[in-house]
Amino acid sequence: MTYRAPVGDIAFTLKHAAGLKRALDEGLYGDLTEDLVDAVLEEAGKFATDVIAPLNRVGDVHGTPLANGAVKMPPGWKEAYAAWTAAGWNGLAASTDWGGQGLPHLINAACLEMWHAAAMAFGLGPLLTMGAAEALAAHGAEALKQTYLPKLVSGEWMGTMQLTEPQAGSDLSALRTKAERRQDGTYRITGQKIFITYGEHDLTDNIVHFVLARLPDAPPGTRGISLFLVPKYLVNPDGTLGAKNDVRCHSVEHKLGIHGSPTCTMVYGDDGGATGFLVGEENRGLACMFTMMNNARLGVGLEGVAVAERATQQALAYARERRQGRAPDAADPGMSPILAHPDVQRMLLLMRASTRAARAICYMTAAAIDRSHRERDEAARERAQERASLLTPVAKAFSTDIGIEVASLGVQVHGGMGFIEETGAAQHYRDARIATIYEGTNGIQAIDLVTRKLPLSGGAAVRAFLQELRGTVAAVREINDPALGATAERLSEAIESLERATDWLLAELASRPQAALAGATPYLRLFAVAAGGCALAEEALAATRTDSGHDAAGRLGIARFFAEHMAVASGGLEREVIGGADAILAAQAALAG
Repeated sequence: MTYRAPVGDIAFTLKHAAGLKRALDEGLYGDLTEDLVDAVLEEAGKFATDVIAPLNRVGDVHGTPLANGAVKMPPGWKEAYAAWTAAGWNGLAASTDWGGQGLPHLINAACLEMWHAAAMAFGLGPLLTMGAAEALAAHGAEALKQTYLPKLVSGEWMGTMQLTEPQAGSDLSALRTKAERRQDGTYRITGQKIFITYGEHDLTDNIVHFVLARLPDAPPGTRGISLFLVPKYLVNPDGTLGAKNDVRCHSVEHKLGIHGSPTCTMVYGDDGGATGFLVGEENRGLACMFTMMNNARLGVGLEGVAVAERATQQALAYARERRQGRAPDAADPGMSPILAHPDVQRMLLLMRASTRAARAICYMTAAAIDRSHRERDEAARERAQERASLLTPVAKAFSTDIGIEVASLGVQVHGGMGFIEETGAAQHYRDARIATIYEGTNGIQAIDLVTRKLPLSGGAAVRAFLQELRGTVAAVREINDPALGATAERLSEAIESLERATDWLLAELASRPQAALAGATPYLRLFAVAAGGCALAEEALAATRTDSGHDAAGRLGIARFFAEHMAVASGGLEREVIGGADAILAAQAALAG
């Protein structure tokens, strides 16, 4: 079973849950039309389905062997990547000033989902290249942009993001990579980085590394970090490649999943130091890197959606074919397809509803990013920026949690065959597991949500979002469709739980921050349950207002299932946030032994 891009579902979520249709009507995207959006998505879906998806298993089996400092990518990957860049996909959302197409981040998010669903390990390299181009465009000197941006935007050269060191994982204040000033304005970079995605490969002639390092006179902690562009090969004044820089891949990790993505240990300075170029200002590199990291965090959330979608497609196909037992209401006296059994139906509904909710949250985040750049009014741009900031940790953490949960259910639906590698269900589970860890663990995302995002504008940003969710519930009540069952009641309860938990956390942050941190992870889940449930309700409402080709009955059923089977957890999550902190803070003795 391979992957088929769900272009229709993606387009519907873009237009109705993420607000693309409203944005087009407002003229937010200039002369972009719905027909053009549909055409772009259709072509992206074909490429993902026909070209990338068949390489997923190849990448998993072949891996990325390292020999004599060079990584050999899986068979067929170089040709696929060349075709992908030739079609212009790498520069979809990049500025036309640097050779991009200038399309919305929202459209690019939909395409990113399809690339990663086709082969998560394939999509990782382009994801980081897009982020590198965005960081360079926002913070780089003009000469640096002229040399590197067109190549990064086109995908002719790939980019990497290099933060992690053996002693400095999530704690960047502990990094030791050094940068020394040279008289010609460049810097000498020495040190080691680990877990570097696509740090070495043979897909492109050059690799442009974005490296965090510390100057000799830098202040301590994260305030003393600078960002440097360090190419694998130096670039001559005429744009041709020159001498190899003093950077090399020391080793490639042997990992649980994403075997087709080379995860490298990089060494700088075997021969005195690699040549680096400052991006932004000295000692302010973390702010520059966050431009790249925020791009990647949404992208990683989309990886969770992508793996969940592929696992769901495969599990549904298997459940239709596999026969076991006889369903109680079966007319056929023989064995029934396992899809006919209620508990299998429950698992498959959980997979589909969770996937669609996570997709909607990610697309809502991308839409907010677009508005933060494109709104004509400064105040509207600021509100959109706060909305994007509020949703980004939720999109990253919830969607990647869902990726694991759905992939695990996919294995369960397959039964014993799910534990066997040849079905592919196990690969989805293995690949999904990293996404909750990299680009900031999900625990860090929850802390970010509670400590930095809830207090935005004195809590006004989160309260405005809650009010919008209430508007959705009101619309569900008004339509009064029996097919929605208790959707309005269950979503209303979820929003009330979210509001009470929000108020409690905002109060505790001022008096007992440790108690607030103890409830951060269940709070993020509660936030996502309320937001995701309302997004699915919006889709159901939109489907009832359009023609039957949009599967109104199916969307009503998914919205109802989410509300009555998943949103009902909101009360427990609220109690965990508000009433569970003391049990954590008082139980350290339980861990002492």
